[in-house]
Amino acid sequence: MPFGSVVVPRDPIRSKDPRGVTVDVSRETVASGADNSREPITESFPPEIESLRADLRLDPADRIGPRDRTRCIAVANQKGGVAKTTTVVNLAAALAVLGCTVLVVDMDPQGNASSALGLDREPGSPGTYEVLVGNRSVSDAATTVSGLPGLLAVPATVDLAGADIELVSQVARETRLRKAVETFLNQRAEAGNPIDFVLLDCPPSLGLLTVNALVAANEVLIPLQSEYYALEGLGHLASTVDMIQQHLNPNLVISAILLTMFDGRTRIAPQVAEEVRQHFPAELLEAVVPRSVRLSEAPSYGQTVLQYDPGSVGARAYLAVARELDQRDRRLVDLTDQQEKAVTTES
Repeated sequence: MPFGSVVVPRDPIRSKDPRGVTVDVSRETVASGADNSREPITESFPPEIESLRADLRLDPADRIGPRDRTRCIAVANQKGGVAKTTTVVNLAAALAVLGCTVLVVDMDPQGNASSALGLDREPGSPGTYEVLVGNRSVSDAATTVSGLPGLLAVPATVDLAGADIELVSQVARETRLRKAVETFLNQRAEAGNPIDFVLLDCPPSLGLLTVNALVAANEVLIPLQSEYYALEGLGHLASTVDMIQQHLNPNLVISAILLTMFDGRTRIAPQVAEEVRQHFPAELLEAVVPRSVRLSEAPSYGQTVLQYDPGSVGARAYLAVARELDQRDRRLVDLTDQQEKAVTTES
């Protein structure tokens, strides 16, 4: 069972969305019928988050967490240079700032997400490699990101470079990440500290590391550079997701496509957006990530763009992406509730 449905205290049930994809809905949500509105959240933020929210000039009510279920999203694109890692670290920070508890797992041997989050990448230190190959727990490997107490991350060290080869001989090699994270999520939930989002930073290749991420996830977010050749990689990745659905993870779905490095002054960016919209109208996000010097500079300081320059267009863009992902998910749950209510009434 995919770990998006494993959060024990939330007592999830299984349902089908309009596309026939299995989704997780809590019993509390179903009982409320079509109205999925929540009571205002009054929990206070940790001081570091409160300070960052002040820098971002966020309204006290501007928050989307905590949530009633865990979402696991693999951020993937087999084409490199599309701002995949940039999206993982800054989306994770945006979600944390908006009140969510987030786990990032760096599945890319390059370890760029780990560096951008200021994590220890020394060989032999607990990380993704030890979780996949060395039988270490996610609890052992996860550390809290400095300045973002709602954000946990499992780093990628240089040891991860050999994991693809070593996993070949492992039992249940495609499901090792899923089982490890399922255990972690259950432990957190039982302790009263559930995780709202899991973001998996996939390498730009289709090896066992990427396969593990896609088997573990229930959603795929595809960052797409706003240039012509990016469309070729999109078709390839969609085929890969179909293959994983058929053989390893029937609950996997492409839930969002995010245009990155978007420059509205060029002709090609709007053309790429329109082309993607024609083929993936439901998945393409309205929010886009523009080209930004601050997004490029932030990793060299071991910070996310929200910490490095809260007033930048990059920081605002990833906050918008986080809000839109949340809104889309709630609309999907609302629609599912309405359908279940209609079926119950008819029967």
